[in-house]
Amino acid sequence: MLTQDELKTMVGQAALQDVSPGELVGVGTGSTVNKFIDALAGMRERIPGAVSSSEASTLRLRAAGIAVFDCNAVERLSVYVDGADEIDPRGYMVKGGGAALTREKIVAALSERFVCIADQSKLVDTLGRFAVPVEVIPMAARHIIRRFRSLGGVATLRQRDGRPLVTDNGQHIIDVAGLHITDPLALESMANQWPGVVTVGVFAHQKAHICLLATTEGVKTLAFNTP
Repeated sequence: MLTQDELKTMVGQAALQDVSPGELVGVGTGSTVNKFIDALAGMRERIPGAVSSSEASTLRLRAAGIAVFDCNAVERLSVYVDGADEIDPRGYMVKGGGAALTREKIVAALSERFVCIADQSKLVDTLGRFAVPVEVIPMAARHIIRRFRSLGGVATLRQRDGRPLVTDNGQHIIDVAGLHITDPLALESMANQWPGVVTVGVFAHQKAHICLLATTEGVKTLAFNTP
């Protein structure tokens, strides 16, 4: 049996097939993406560089000798490679366990193709088993917690070292457990309209085009219908 770390390494390497030599690549955040960055270092001479979704990924990319471009300097990306906390059979995802959800959505929106890389434990029938992260302006945190409570969710402010976690954008994260998300598009659209919400960690409008899923039998490719 392969360990989860070995599965992540396998799918990180498999994602290289979606990287076009000579083009910038969008790079997400998280432990599985770290494996992709390690693999990407092997072809750094064939790409001009990357656009990163977090300070952590930027540091890892630069340490691997890969140039990192500012998002505002780029008009489009051919591909964005990122992980997921959960992905359903339609390509909708919950993301943000690494607190980079807002920047991840921005880079995803620049990209023509979203390649999700995940191990088999992340594939679920219905989103909501993993608590949904929501990036919020700090003064709105309690109000947003109450809004999710009215939907049946259990929302808590994410802490680090006994204090509210601060994102790369200077905001806070609320984690919402207990949701059974049968209509991810509707939930994302609704929550994004609440004053004080920066980004909700449901990726339905920026869904995956494909998922490279690491299993004990190898990497499986799941393709999803997109508008």
